[in-house]
Amino acid sequence: MRIFVAGATGAVGRLLVPLLLDAGHEVVGTSRTREGVERVRAQGAGGVRVDALDADGLRAAVAEAAPDAVVHQLTDLAAADGAANNRLRRDGTRNLVDAAAKAGVKRLVAQSICWTYTPGAGPADESVPLDATEELPRARIVAGARALEEQAAELPGAVVLRYGILYGPGTWYAPGGAVAAALGGDPEARFLGSLRADDSVSSFLHVADAARAAVEALDWPAGAYNVVDDEPAPGREWLPVLAAALGAPAPAPAEGAAPWARGASNAKARALGWRPAHASWRTGFAAQGVSGK
Repeated sequence: MRIFVAGATGAVGRLLVPLLLDAGHEVVGTSRTREGVERVRAQGAGGVRVDALDADGLRAAVAEAAPDAVVHQLTDLAAADGAANNRLRRDGTRNLVDAAAKAGVKRLVAQSICWTYTPGAGPADESVPLDATEELPRARIVAGARALEEQAAELPGAVVLRYGILYGPGTWYAPGGAVAAALGGDPEARFLGSLRADDSVSSFLHVADAARAAVEALDWPAGAYNVVDDEPAPGREWLPVLAAALGAPAPAPAEGAAPWARGASNAKARALGWRPAHASWRTGFAAQGVSGK
């Protein structure tokens, strides 16, 4: 197939492009910068410079690529600006879906997130509705994900991948990243004070497993899928392991839990044959500095 990858130079996209090429696909990948386009081309794919918030430019890029499928890996996370990322989820997705529809594309694989479910007991599966909370800032996060998923679903072959918290090369959780700085007590760190070793449950995903899922999802039935590792866990368990992997001090254990922080079940994706190479953060955190592994 001919695949148009929107967001080809992000943490997932940079691993995804070579996987698609190795699978025999033709690939055209986007970046907002000239340097990013050159990186995509150096991988052996076609590269195009375009901003997903530029509706006309994106429509022209998709039309010229004439893809059989579009993969949406667009994020705006470098500055930890939630408003910017939500705008990209909402407006960037709108532009990408419109461009795909105009070009006659029916198959879309889109990146979403798995921590938007209604509070409840145990890991959430895909039958659980998204949270209807009005509490900020969570309400804005859920609204951005909901807008992305609803717009993606306008295409008949849309597959939404609800990724776990991404770790590995190029993420906030990588060695030298924002989380390591916060654990080290950097007063400028964006996560300082927000990492709690309490009973709030999270689901994680190595970026290499996220990229592999996006390749496999080109053949999945339309719908939403949790793409997470096999072990949802509370912060009091995973934070000390992460800190040790990053060579940073672990936060002291804390009481309480965010009611929505319940983790997610990957049973639906596993039923289609997907398996995370990093089945648990317990071993994945230590291996995350090795690109693509």
